[in-house]
Amino acid sequence: MRLPAGVLWDMDGTLVDTEPFWIETEFAMAHKYGATWSHQDALHLVGSDLLDSARYLIARMSLERTPEQVVEELLDGVVARIEEHVPWRPGARELLAELQQAGVPCALVTMSWQRFVAPVLAALPPGTFAAVVTGDQVSRGKPHPEPYLAGAAALGLAPTECVAIEDSGTGAASAEAAGCRVLVVENHVSVPAGPGRVFRDTLTALGPADLGALAAED
Repeated sequence: MRLPAGVLWDMDGTLVDTEPFWIETEFAMAHKYGATWSHQDALHLVGSDLLDSARYLIARMSLERTPEQVVEELLDGVVARIEEHVPWRPGARELLAELQQAGVPCALVTMSWQRFVAPVLAALPPGTFAAVVTGDQVSRGKPHPEPYLAGAAALGLAPTECVAIEDSGTGAASAEAAGCRVLVVENHVSVPAGPGRVFRDTLTALGPADLGALAAED
């Protein structure tokens, strides 16, 4: 049975379905500031670095705030929501548990900041992730390869040895550019095909050996 050397997990939309939390918070901000916001605006930001998202919000909503201030306001909204309920994606926790049992190390590679990641990690068994890379720890966010390069390095692996699991084109581009094989499970946005990408409808019933086989696909 062939196993991947390591698995690098996106969080929002992949491990947990928190994109609605971000969208609700963005619309609440638009209402607060008397600004215009659309569902298309929200989908445009899926998978993006938070500071980049904040700059987009500032431009669209004509906010007189810094990107850092906007990020903190966004985080206030989504953290409050996730502390009430963690919306797991189908099959995600089961696959994580099987990977841990098989001895395959996992890293979380997310553009969310640490204070939003903390409640998700707290809801998982200790040691589920051997490493965590958050958006406030990197200088260049997805779609730049830096986050996935950092995730693989934290596991002591080359990116080419790892399978990344993503739900957005922005994240898939980041993992692909880093050299990872990318398993794409679309959620709120469609993802274009790419040379390093394999598509599946769900993580349900996928196991470590399935990820190893995906990594070997041409």
